[in-house]
Amino acid sequence: MNHSFGKAYKLCSKKLIDEVFESGVTVKSYPLIAKYKKVELNNDAPFQMVISAPKRTFKNAFQRNRIKRLCKEAIRLNKQILEEPLNNKKLTLGICLIYSAKEELAIELLNRKTQKLFNKIIDDLDENI
Repeated sequence: MNHSFGKAYKLCSKKLIDEVFESGVTVKSYPLIAKYKKVELNNDAPFQMVISAPKRTFKNAFQRNRIKRLCKEAIRLNKQILEEPLNNKKLTLGICLIYSAKEELAIELLNRKTQKLFNKIIDDLDENI
């Protein structure tokens, strides 16, 4: 199992990010909120993701960066939950992940919430297809 989370998984296109925020579907699993949309990606990754921690809640950049690092690690460890069904259905998603808690949470809790969020996304996709 490949557990890397490299450049291929990063959503960099401003146009795609705006599209996901404007017309994407929202799924919540506190402290994570995900907006996702089926998009055409021009690489092998089944999804691309952008992670956001609000400046209003976390004033210092080092706090925001740490939260984004923790989220990235939780995604890296649990991405196969999302990858396998997407590969089977030949779908590609653009995902915007927003961290909504007021404080930094433990990595174990973040792992469980990420798994729950990915399962909700898969269930949501199954219902809508």
